[in-house]
Amino acid sequence: MSKVSLSKKDFLRFSKFIHTEFGIKMPPAKKVLLESRLQKRLRKLELKTFEEYHDYLFSPEGRTNELPQFINQITTNKTDFFREPNHFDFLSQEALPNLMKNHRGAHTNLTVWSAGCSTGEEPYTLAIILNEYISKNPNLRLNFSIFATDISSEVIQKAKQAVYKQAMVAPIPLMLKKKYLLKSKDKRSDLVRVVPELRWQVEFERLNFMDKDYGLKKPVDIIFCRNVLIYFDRPTQEAILNRLCRYLKKGGFFFQGHSESVQGMDLPLKPVFPTIYQKT
Repeated sequence: MSKVSLSKKDFLRFSKFIHTEFGIKMPPAKKVLLESRLQKRLRKLELKTFEEYHDYLFSPEGRTNELPQFINQITTNKTDFFREPNHFDFLSQEALPNLMKNHRGAHTNLTVWSAGCSTGEEPYTLAIILNEYISKNPNLRLNFSIFATDISSEVIQKAKQAVYKQAMVAPIPLMLKKKYLLKSKDKRSDLVRVVPELRWQVEFERLNFMDKDYGLKKPVDIIFCRNVLIYFDRPTQEAILNRLCRYLKKGGFFFQGHSESVQGMDLPLKPVFPTIYQKT
C-alpha cells in the first residue's frame, strides 16, 4: 500500500478532536508526525484515505474498536527508572519523614499516584523507594499502595507485564536490581521482570486527564505527574492541575517534571523544592 497524504482539512479535524477530547496540543508543526503515526492504522484497516479513516473512527464501531488504537498512536511515552533522581532523594529524605511525623506510631496507609505512568518505570521506582524506606525504618507501621494511570491502554498492558530489557533497567542501582528484578531463565535473553512483591503493590488503570471526575475513592498523599502536561496548552494545564489537587490531601506532596512550571497559576500548592510542591 502506497503512502497516503494527510490533507490540511483532515489534519484540522483530527487535531481539533485530539485537543478537545484529550487536551493534547496538535499544532500544524506536528502534521507530519500525525500522518506518519496514523499511516499504520490505515494499513492495518486497509483504508485508502485519511478521510475514510476519520469516518470510521467516528462511527459506532470505530468509537468502540478503533479509538483505543488511535489514542495509542497519538500519545508520546518516554520514561525511565529513577528519572530525575533528585525527586526520589527528596521523597525518601524529606517527604516521607514529613508525612510520617504526625502519625506517632499509628498504623498508616500511604497512597501514591503516578499520573501518566507510561510503561510502568515510574510507579515501580516508587515501589522500590517505599519498600526501601520501610526496610530502613522497621519501627514504622506503614503500608502503602500505588495507583498508576495513563490514557494509553497499550502502555498500561506493558506496565502490568513489568518486563524490561537490561538497557532499560540500567539506572537502577545494582543492589536494588538484585533485590527487585528477576532474570529470565533463558540465559540468552536480556529481559528482566519486576518481582511479584512489587507488582502486587501497583494498581494500573486507564485515565483521561480531560475527564471531569477521575474516580478516585479517597484522597492520596503523594502525586507524581511529571513530563505529561508539557503536551497541553497553559489553560488546560491549570485546569488539570486543579483537578489533580482535589485528590491530594492537605500537606501532601506534588511532583512535576523539571521542564514544567506552575508559575502564575492559581493552585493550592506551595513550593518546597524545585518542581516539588506541598498542598496548602
